[in-house]
Amino acid sequence: MKYLHVKPNVLYGFGGVFALLLIATIIVVALRLLNRNKDYTELTLRIKSWWAMIALLFVALATNETVTLIFFATVSFLALKEFLSLIPTRRADRRVLLVAFLCIPIQYLLVYISWYGVFIILIPVYAFLFLPLCMVTIGETQGFLRAVGTLHWGLMTTVFCVSHGAYLLALPEEGNPVGGGVGLVLFLLFLTQLNDVAQFVWGKALGRHKITPRVSPNKTWEGFVGGVATTTGAAWLIAPYLTPIPHPYSLAFGAAIGVAGFFGDVTISALKRDLQVKDSGDLLPGHGGILDRIDSLVFTSPLFFHLVYWQYY
Repeated sequence: MKYLHVKPNVLYGFGGVFALLLIATIIVVALRLLNRNKDYTELTLRIKSWWAMIALLFVALATNETVTLIFFATVSFLALKEFLSLIPTRRADRRVLLVAFLCIPIQYLLVYISWYGVFIILIPVYAFLFLPLCMVTIGETQGFLRAVGTLHWGLMTTVFCVSHGAYLLALPEEGNPVGGGVGLVLFLLFLTQLNDVAQFVWGKALGRHKITPRVSPNKTWEGFVGGVATTTGAAWLIAPYLTPIPHPYSLAFGAAIGVAGFFGDVTISALKRDLQVKDSGDLLPGHGGILDRIDSLVFTSPLFFHLVYWQYY
């Protein structure tokens, strides 16, 4: 069992997150008292869910690497399950689904043993080849392309992309003496979720010009620019305390996370619009499902991982 080294800066970072949640809670309570005629139920549910998610993340990151990887693997499992519930597969593919879900523990085991060479090709190469092979042996050709494409895309988004966030924990600690792997994870998750919130708030406050009207009508240029600017500024402030990224480069990292988070969000929105569903599930009150919450992370996680990996490791 490998214990994670939670640096003081990471604890301060979590303290800051909990402080922001406390401020948000106080604001919501004040709004409900001052304006009793307006319904703040959804906003209240969102805040409560954030408390639960941040507390669970803190426990996972503050214990040991095994618990943390189980946490990430569970997120991938629930997200893949939601994905496949949105796009029903063929009855003939039940055994193939078992193979797809077995990719999850194998992928995270590779993270645990830090076997990067196989980690990076297990799903995009071997699962890509093996899953259609399993389908061929079943002998059912009707709907073959749709079924194999669904499994491939589901594994890539919910398992392969998300697991890059977990692999930050396996990077050598000497590469990030101020925050370690936990600091990198906290930096990635905080900026990704901050970007979602900031784009929503700026869009509500100033949004006039729609950016993707046919995919996500509520997205605006004002929200996009405001969110990316907020995320970039936050990255500049906190990067030196959690990551090895110096101030000048932190602006580029923050902007990259902001832009990638936007495209992750609208990509999953396009999927849901095609399937004519509002949310991927109802596991997280006020937020929808797991897939709704990690849609931005699907893009930001591999991008941030490889930028850090190439630059500092």
